[in-house]
Amino acid sequence: METKAPQRLKPWLLPLLASLLVSCVLISLSFFFSSPSLRHTLALFSLYTPPSSNPPLFIEPNLRLPRVVPFTAVPRIAYLISGSAGDGSSIQRTLRALYHPGNRYAVHLDLESSPAERLELAAAIRGDPVYQRFGNVWVITRANLVTYRGPTMVANTLHAAAILLKEGGDWDWFINLSSSDYPLVTQDDLLFTLSSIPRHWNFIEHTSDMGWKETHRARPVIIDPGLYNLRKSEVFWVSQKRGVPTAFKLFTGSAWMMLTHQFVEFCLWGWDNLPRTVLMYYANFLSSPEGYFHTVICNADEFRNTTVNHDLHFISWDNPPKQHPHFLTLDDFQNMIDSNAPFARKFGRDDPVLDKIDKEILSRVPGGFVPGGWFDALKKNTTDHHYTVGKVANLKPGPGAERLKRLVLGLLLQDNFDQKHCI
Repeated sequence: METKAPQRLKPWLLPLLASLLVSCVLISLSFFFSSPSLRHTLALFSLYTPPSSNPPLFIEPNLRLPRVVPFTAVPRIAYLISGSAGDGSSIQRTLRALYHPGNRYAVHLDLESSPAERLELAAAIRGDPVYQRFGNVWVITRANLVTYRGPTMVANTLHAAAILLKEGGDWDWFINLSSSDYPLVTQDDLLFTLSSIPRHWNFIEHTSDMGWKETHRARPVIIDPGLYNLRKSEVFWVSQKRGVPTAFKLFTGSAWMMLTHQFVEFCLWGWDNLPRTVLMYYANFLSSPEGYFHTVICNADEFRNTTVNHDLHFISWDNPPKQHPHFLTLDDFQNMIDSNAPFARKFGRDDPVLDKIDKEILSRVPGGFVPGGWFDALKKNTTDHHYTVGKVANLKPGPGAERLKRLVLGLLLQDNFDQKHCI
């Protein structure tokens, strides 16, 4: 029987089949990736990330506000208390009147004070068992030279805020005070009132109406020797004057304020260049503490609608205001109470009105702390080094809380409040 030889495949058949298979795969993939729904499905189950249809041309839209501070029922305040030569005892007294274990404190005696006075302040705080137990008071050992009329006060405020951000952890508001400031409410009054309002409000007195300040402060150019010398001296003036900025709008107001954690981070870290640009401008501006933070906040889209136009202080000024306010005395006591403000300035060292505030408002004995929920609990618990007031119910607000509530609610609930930011 004759058998047929096996039929051999044509040599061109295999390349043809391979090319047909590759073509089918490519056509299928083109249909697959052209379908939005299929792209979405693939993105969910693989490492594939669909490209953005409109990628931003600039980096700024990708930047975001800093992290949200973890919420606690009782807010936390970071204080700066600063002073100059001879103010060491006043700083200790103010710190005592403001102390609460849930807050953070940076204290600063400037370079005009003697090394002995600065060491005495540091030793007093280091040796206090309550401060050491909670570890929430920091003495700025590398002192700065501070002159109110130049930019050195702004630099010192930013320095202290940076320390409080680094060492103080999470807090909600930053308040800058001097040794001539004093509280008119207890910390329990203040924390109780602040616990009921949103924590994005920046209390900063401000206006864009420069008035006489445009001629006498914005246009002159000054040099502050405090930026580069070890001794204070008066600022000196450059003969050439400058125009009003066009890259940003100038604002002015009080040098005393309560700022949010997020805004302080913005001023220090500045993912936008605005804080640095404005800081450079105000380096040659007379009385820059009355304009730097105000101009930054009102020119930043993220923050301009977070302002409350008040500095939380009772201050007695001349009309028109001079460089410094009046010293407050016993004659001003009732006006201070009636203002509903939580702080007042300017006080002379150990003025009798401070004793009256201690006795009738704060219930503070000489050299002691202000009574409150934390202090009562502290006497019962002498071992817990992490004790803090975690519940609003643990606070013990007094009449000062009612006064402060009237002030704050009056500010936040005023007519057309939303139209009164940065005008």
